[in-house]
Amino acid sequence: MLIGDVARHSGVSTRMLRHYDALGLVRPTGRTVGGYREYSAEDVRRIFHVESLRSLGLSLKQVGRALEDPAFTPSALVSDLIRWTEDRLARDQELLGRLRAIDASAPTGWEGVLRIVELMQGLDSTSAARRQQAVLSRPEGVSVPAELLAGAVLAESDPNVAGALRWALARSDGDGVATLTAGLHSEDVDVRRRAVLAIADMPDAPATTAALADALGDPDTTVRRHAALAVGTRGVAAAVPTLVGMVVEGANDVDAAEVLGTLSQDPGCADRILTALSDELAAHTADSAARIRLTQALVELPGTTAREVLRRLAHDDDRAVALVASAFVAALEVRSTEDRGDEVP
Repeated sequence: MLIGDVARHSGVSTRMLRHYDALGLVRPTGRTVGGYREYSAEDVRRIFHVESLRSLGLSLKQVGRALEDPAFTPSALVSDLIRWTEDRLARDQELLGRLRAIDASAPTGWEGVLRIVELMQGLDSTSAARRQQAVLSRPEGVSVPAELLAGAVLAESDPNVAGALRWALARSDGDGVATLTAGLHSEDVDVRRRAVLAIADMPDAPATTAALADALGDPDTTVRRHAALAVGTRGVAAAVPTLVGMVVEGANDVDAAEVLGTLSQDPGCADRILTALSDELAAHTADSAARIRLTQALVELPGTTAREVLRRLAHDDDRAVALVASAFVAALEVRSTEDRGDEVP
């Protein structure tokens, strides 16, 4: 079979067949009287073998070794090909992400494209100082995709850079909530912690509130606490158990008590909070520090019922609790007197 016929039947160009011949990959076994290449059936089968191996990503040199070297084992080669392919896909995925980020910024000219590329390069720096500078020195008028900032937040381990990224994300024009919400479902607890902090800094909206409420069920205590503080200020009563637990454990207890006070503005939630605090007071009779924190939390609650509990605590068997409660009762009575004096007759 002449080279033209082989090309038509195999789909391999005559130029490539000549290249295979020059490399010694597929040499025709015969020549015509006129000196033209003449391929046998075995030669054609070898061409298909070469093409099959090339389709796996092998170089022509690797194909030659695979066909000629008995020690060139398929298992080792395939493992290498898998690793190289995975690396290439990762690079392609990174490139795709960069291109999408640029596209999302809707640049009006190449200057805008270069600014976004410059930001991405800065965020990829191994220097925390440079990453922070890249975020804070963003030029005016350059729109940065929220998804880009959200992705950077989830990957950032330096607290100062993470704070700058959250600040920039909260003030961006886009919506990175979807990216952050996906981060809340990461198997990496550090990613989930970064996600909940970033969502907490974003403006109140149904999507952010729903994501934070969902994080109240996270297996990590830190994630639950951040979510409770954020979602509690947005009026979600489901945060009450976690907030009360924070008061008991002394974890951001002052902040937790203030949020409980905010939630207590809702009459339907006030009774629930008062009951929860009272139950914890009864359950921690031997823990003076916890009972003092619970007593302090009661001060944040409005209404006479909470004050009645404080008055009872002023006579508590624990002298430290009684002294704290007495001081608060006195302060509240002074405040009430002043408030009445400010009333217009």
